[in-house]
Amino acid sequence: MNGKPIPPARPVIGEAEIEAAVRVLRSGMVVQGPEVKAFEDEFSTLVDGRHSVAVNSGTSALHLALIAMGVGPGDEVIVPSFSFAASANAVRLVGAEPVFADIEPGSFCLDPDAAAAAITPRTVAIMPVHLYGHPAAMDRIMELAQRHGLAVLEDACQAHGAALNGTPVGAFGIAGTFSFYPTKNMHSLEGGMITTADAEFARTLRLLRNQGMEQRYANEIVGANMRLTDVAAAVGREQFKQLPQWTEQRQANAKFLDSRITAVVTPPVADNAKHVYHQYTVRVQGGNRDAVQQGLTEKGIGSAVYYPTPIHRLKPYLTAEGKVNPAWDLPETEKAAAEVLSLPVFPSLTAEELEYIADGVNTVAGKL
Repeated sequence: MNGKPIPPARPVIGEAEIEAAVRVLRSGMVVQGPEVKAFEDEFSTLVDGRHSVAVNSGTSALHLALIAMGVGPGDEVIVPSFSFAASANAVRLVGAEPVFADIEPGSFCLDPDAAAAAITPRTVAIMPVHLYGHPAAMDRIMELAQRHGLAVLEDACQAHGAALNGTPVGAFGIAGTFSFYPTKNMHSLEGGMITTADAEFARTLRLLRNQGMEQRYANEIVGANMRLTDVAAAVGREQFKQLPQWTEQRQANAKFLDSRITAVVTPPVADNAKHVYHQYTVRVQGGNRDAVQQGLTEKGIGSAVYYPTPIHRLKPYLTAEGKVNPAWDLPETEKAAAEVLSLPVFPSLTAEELEYIADGVNTVAGKL
C-alpha cells in the first residue's frame, strides 16, 4: 500500500470538538461549570443512570474513588499485574498495598479464581480491569466480593460502553472509573469519570475533587484540585455523541481482522460479553513477538505492546533488594507480556488499510 504509515492509534479532534472548545473559551466559564455538569449527566446514560463525577484524569478517578471508599494504610486491594501502572499506583497513593493476581488467558482480565486465592484478612477490595475494552468476569467477581464482604472498584478506563450480560461496565461495583485520554475510544483531551449508584458516595467524590468544598470557602473535608475543565467537558460531550458509531466501527474492524488474520492468535470474546476494542490485541507465540512487530514497522504498519513489563516487575513494586516478590506467581501474566501485540483497530481505518494490516500480519508472522 502506498502512502503514509498506519499508526497504532489515530485520535479524533474534529471541527465539532474545536467549535465546542472555542464556544466555552468565549463564554468565560472554563472550570467546573455547566459543561461539566452536562457531560456528567450525559455520561450517566452509559452506565444505567448511575451518578457520574468528572475529574481531570483516569488516574485521579481511581485515586479519589479509593479515598472515598476509605481504603488506606494496612489495607490490601487485589489488582491484576497485567495492566497500566496507574491501577496499582492509585492503591499505593492512598497508603494501601496492591496484591497482584493472575489473569484469564482469553480476556486478559483478572481471573476470579486467582483473586479468590489472593484474599487475606487485610483485603478490603478487588479492582478488576476491563483491559483492552473486554469486560472482566464481573458476575463471578461480584459473587466472590459479596461472599467475602469486599468492595469492588472497576477500572474501566479502556472500556467505554463494554458490557457483560447486558450490564455496562462501570455499573457493577461501588464505583467505576473511566479515562478520557486522547487515544481512548472517546476523549476529552484529558480527563476521567467516576460512576456510582450511591448518592452520598458521589457527593463525597465531588467534595474530594474540589478542595473539600461544595459551597465556596465552606470546606467540609480535606480535598484536592482534580476538577475537569469546561473546555475538556465540551470536547468530551462531542466525543460522547459519536461513541456508539465509533464502537460499532471498531467492532466491524475487529470482525474483519478476525476473519482474515491466520498467522497469530486473534482475541477471543467471552460469552455474553460486549467487547469495544480499545485495542485489538493478538498473541504472537513462539517467542517471535518483537520480530513480528519489527516486520510490521518495516511495512508501515504501526503496532504497540501493552504491556511489556507487568506491574509487579516495575521498580516501585520490587522488594527492598530490588527483586521480584516471590509471592507473585503469575504465569498467565508473564506469558501475555511476552506475546501480546496490539494492531490498529481505530474507527477511521479504511477498507484498504484493514486489508493491508491483515495481509501484512499474515506475511510477516507466517515467515517466522
